[in-house]
Amino acid sequence: MRSNSGTIRTHRAVTTLAALLAGALALTACSGGDSDRKGDGDTGGGATGSTLDLPKLNGAKLEVAAVWTGTEQANFKKVLAEFEKRTGAKVTFVPAQDPIINFLGSKIAGGQPPDVALLPQPGAIKQAVQKGWAKPLGADALEELRKNYSQGWQDIGKVDGKSYGVYYKAANKSLIWYNAKAFENAGAQEPQSWQELLNTARAVYDSGVTPFSVGGADGWTLTDWFENVYLSQAGPEKYDQLAQHEIKWTDPSVRQALTTLAQIWGRKDYVAGGADGALQTEFPASVTQTFTGGDQPKAAMVYEGDFAQVNIGDTKAKVGSDAKVFPFPAVGSDAPVVSGGDAAVVLKDSKAAQALATFLASPDAATIQAKLGGYLSPNRNVPQSAYPNEVQRTIAKALIASGDDFRFDMSDQAPQAFGGTPGKGEWKDLQDFLKNPKDVAGTQERLEKDAAAAYGNGS
Repeated sequence: MRSNSGTIRTHRAVTTLAALLAGALALTACSGGDSDRKGDGDTGGGATGSTLDLPKLNGAKLEVAAVWTGTEQANFKKVLAEFEKRTGAKVTFVPAQDPIINFLGSKIAGGQPPDVALLPQPGAIKQAVQKGWAKPLGADALEELRKNYSQGWQDIGKVDGKSYGVYYKAANKSLIWYNAKAFENAGAQEPQSWQELLNTARAVYDSGVTPFSVGGADGWTLTDWFENVYLSQAGPEKYDQLAQHEIKWTDPSVRQALTTLAQIWGRKDYVAGGADGALQTEFPASVTQTFTGGDQPKAAMVYEGDFAQVNIGDTKAKVGSDAKVFPFPAVGSDAPVVSGGDAAVVLKDSKAAQALATFLASPDAATIQAKLGGYLSPNRNVPQSAYPNEVQRTIAKALIASGDDFRFDMSDQAPQAFGGTPGKGEWKDLQDFLKNPKDVAGTQERLEKDAAAAYGNGS
């Protein structure tokens, strides 16, 4: 079955990707300097050469909106530059604010919608369709989707059976990155279970380093923490039910997950800066402070997806040697596998906008950004050799091998008023919980109140 947002409901999801990661990410020292390797048969199923036939668009002007900043934005602009080179169109990147639906609403109300927007939630795609903003993908884009994407990734870009979204970027959000030197000094091992994670945290703490860095200023990092614990502990069926608000946030399974989270969040000396410090730390800083400071980093571990490599790249740490990674440990019987992604959606139906959507659905576009690092594509025809280091190649291989077997980020499936708005809904409720992790019952009540309001009014 699939939910209204197209989320895959396969019960093999938890085991397939996690098993691949658990085996392949047990890395010792990996080279990070082979980003210029060309396709040599080590591909995700396709060739590396340019094969996409794009129309000539001399004189056409396009605006593309996304919430990406910093290195991520700079890398995407290089993809857009290639589209300009091939077509003759002029593309302007428009920085968007979160939540992007509100940003787009103001642009559309002012009569200046961007031609294409990168939407980070299936719920946002659905809202854009319901509001009459999104335009269906054209025949060329649909052809690229069918050639390059598993059915699951095609389906989460659909609303009422019609394709609107090209999932240009994916994320494996079930990873914990760690400072290899801090682990070595502590004699710590990569954990496979939650209890082993607690043991590892204790060993790191006893060595004089704070175990965890948490980017609590960005509420989405906290929802990701919760989702991994909940999926592993409560199981896929409950996860799907909670994602669609078919069960309440006052359910005992939510209480159990919050209580489990409190085993880390409730130890203020286990979180860099304590709760107050974490709530003032944005995600990029939560990563960089884990890999700076020599033998005394501010923390030994930071939880987040494969995209953390972009931020690690802002330090002197080398992925695979100084900065290593392990799958989010199993809290229940299976390790969790949570995915996310950003989909390109056409808002102004023109030949140029449809051509850009087609380009973003092709391996040509994704291969450019894959080589730059900190990026993961669900496009199965992107050569694995395009990824710049062994860690990234392993994550990419595992994602493609999982096919349709994944669970999409729960908060991204929710109405944006609940799961995707800074200072409100789930983001705010979990920030409050990080500050007061003893208040499990009160947190559940606030989560349920906010969820009921958001799902009930269809926002």
